Amino acid sequence: MSRDGQFDIRDHVPGPAGFLGSAANVIMQLGWREVGWGVVESSVDSGNVMLHPWKRLRTTISYLVVALFGDEADRAAYREAVNRSHVAVRSGPDSPVKYSAFDPDLQLWVAACLYVGVRDIRRAFLGPMTEADEDGLYAYCSRLGTSLQVPADRWPADREAFGKYWADGLARVRYDEPVRQHLMAVVDLEMIPRWMRWGNRSLNRFATTAFLPPEFREAMGLTWTAADQRRWERFVRVVRFGSRLLPRWVRMLPVRLQLAEVRLRIRRGWRLT
Repeated sequence: MSRDGQFDIRDHVPGPAGFLGSAANVIMQLGWREVGWGVVESSVDSGNVMLHPWKRLRTTISYLVVALFGDEADRAAYREAVNRSHVAVRSGPDSPVKYSAFDPDLQLWVAACLYVGVRDIRRAFLGPMTEADEDGLYAYCSRLGTSLQVPADRWPADREAFGKYWADGLARVRYDEPVRQHLMAVVDLEMIPRWMRWGNRSLNRFATTAFLPPEFREAMGLTWTAADQRRWERFVRVVRFGSRLLPRWVRMLPVRLQLAEVRLRIRRGWRLT
């Protein structure tokens, strides 16, 4: 909480460590077959992480920064850009499942996964929250949905309601083999140059598996042992110590720079997605 007792999202930014949960969150979002096939079958090559990994990373981070830290003008501009990209993302006659990127149910699931990712990363690298901060973060993260096409009243009313929604959502998690293969390529960083994978691939796989709830690990066929959990807890303690030492302005610096880049693109009329 800020000094005036109001929730302040800036107090809950862990800094660069937050990137460690990125791949896990992608896996969670694609846990619903409709979302998974929508990504795998998408004809929008400019958003394909295997073809344009750095652009995809930039646009994903930009969306999160705009949704959580942008003003209404930023969010409206980004929503319009996302909508243009999503026009072509819909199932065809031969698709295994029917889907549309404009389906608010699917967008709500994506937003719910993003919230869980934000919450879990914050807990891991900055420590436990008070109940007031837990409630504040949950309510604030409704922006992750309303910055897409999710009406405000579709966001579960409170954390208890979200828990029921999430439990129902977990029951739908399933990865068909083409979707699983696509995600494993992301886990193993196959989209970046080989020389950049050295050291980074094992860390990415370790952190990704750690951040996945058990239901997603099992569905993806990823193993996680008690020894892995102990190693992860030791790792988290070290990273948390470092994150909490950083002043808020340092932890917020990447956010401010990314938001400035988005606003420059808006002013210049450059592509956002």
